[in-house]
Amino acid sequence: MQRFLDMFPVQASTHAAEVDQMTVLVHWLMLVLFVGWGLFFLFVLFRFRKSANPVASYTGAKGKLSKGLEVGVALIEVFLLVFYAIPAWAKRVKAFPAESEATVVRVVAEQFAWNIHYPGPDGKFGRTDISLVSADNPLGLDRSDADAKDDITTINQLNLPVDRPVLVHLSSKDVIHSFGLYEMRVKQDAIPGMNIPVWFIPNRVGEYEITCSQLCGLGHFRMRGFVTIQSTADYQKWFNDQEKELRPAATATP
Repeated sequence: MQRFLDMFPVQASTHAAEVDQMTVLVHWLMLVLFVGWGLFFLFVLFRFRKSANPVASYTGAKGKLSKGLEVGVALIEVFLLVFYAIPAWAKRVKAFPAESEATVVRVVAEQFAWNIHYPGPDGKFGRTDISLVSADNPLGLDRSDADAKDDITTINQLNLPVDRPVLVHLSSKDVIHSFGLYEMRVKQDAIPGMNIPVWFIPNRVGEYEITCSQLCGLGHFRMRGFVTIQSTADYQKWFNDQEKELRPAATATP
């Protein structure tokens, strides 16, 4: 199994190993079925050749072996579904971390960029208004709102601390996009009109890519972002630096 895992992208989240294990098991099952059906196909080509069976039989296979194989495959699929897929899915959609214990961030997709929105030190997201959306303000953030004065925004650059839960509120401004962090084993569609929460715990410092895994228009190929996983100290320094850059603008706002 380790040889297969070595071909996967690096595991950079706590749940990545679980997803990889399930993926390998499913592919082993598919390999067995592929080889099995291939051998069976060759067998029936020979066994039921025209010279040996001049009259066609339409009753099909009725032996215990064929029935046993069908039941066995079904049981294996049920086992993978019940003991691997459903528990892994349940953790991702039910066991969300408390916002007080997580790094909370909004990711808003658009053709063809990822807009990142962090709450400031007050921990509150500022008000957004569609009438304020512009090239310089793609999120339509209302800086006159008290909660928005310290909010941090970036484009195509997501910074996160290592070993801390991350809660992403995912949405889209236009069409369906797909938020893909392959090293984190995260992929979730961003759907217009919906706010979809996604969470994971990054456990490996480094720089990774944000991809759009859904064909979203002619510029889909260039919808590329980056996620930087940093130590707690480095992330805090980055956050503080971003906040300092905002202070002159916030002071100038009436």
